[in-house]
Amino acid sequence: MRFRRAGDVMTADTVRAGPSTPVADVVRSLAERGIGGVPVVDEDDKVLGVVTRSDLTRRGGGTGRSGRPGVAGGPGTAGPTAGELMSVPAVTVRAVDSIALTGRTMAARDIGRLPVVDEEARLIGIITRRDLLRVFVRPDSDLRDEILDEIVVRALWLDPAPLTVAVVDGVVTLRGRLAREADVSVAAGMAARVDGVVAVVNELTGRRARASG
Repeated sequence: MRFRRAGDVMTADTVRAGPSTPVADVVRSLAERGIGGVPVVDEDDKVLGVVTRSDLTRRGGGTGRSGRPGVAGGPGTAGPTAGELMSVPAVTVRAVDSIALTGRTMAARDIGRLPVVDEEARLIGIITRRDLLRVFVRPDSDLRDEILDEIVVRALWLDPAPLTVAVVDGVVTLRGRLAREADVSVAAGMAARVDGVVAVVNELTGRRARASG
């Protein structure tokens, strides 16, 4: 079975800036796109840092009358650049990283969006907490269908007829008797890894293999 990765749910249409991009342009991008930050990349699209609304406010920015981030400086003054205000080093995730790892990284760093990079560390997208929520907040019926089809039938090659899979608010309850006791823990473990599953109540039983000799 296939579990979703950061690259599966990221937004590929990514606003980005270069180190020399005027912060005024960054502010404009944040306001127009309604986003909280932009990655700063070099000529090879490798992520150097990130400029967020907090960076703009904390490092000589401020907010205008609309409450949007502003940039200090008046007419005729050279404003700061993205490279001067960006936070470094940038926290990124790889496109092949799991959704669970991506969520843990966001939680540990208390950030709401992460640049997604390829195997050569080049920027290919952005993933946000909202993207993760779309994965984890799934209808119970979808979870049940995926467990039955992808795990029970396709992965373990089991007959689903003697099994009951119930899902309520993301909590999966497995009931029934399997032909092999060894499959009991395997089925429960695989169900727990399905994106959107909160917990698994394992009430499966299985027949013990007869000792030879």
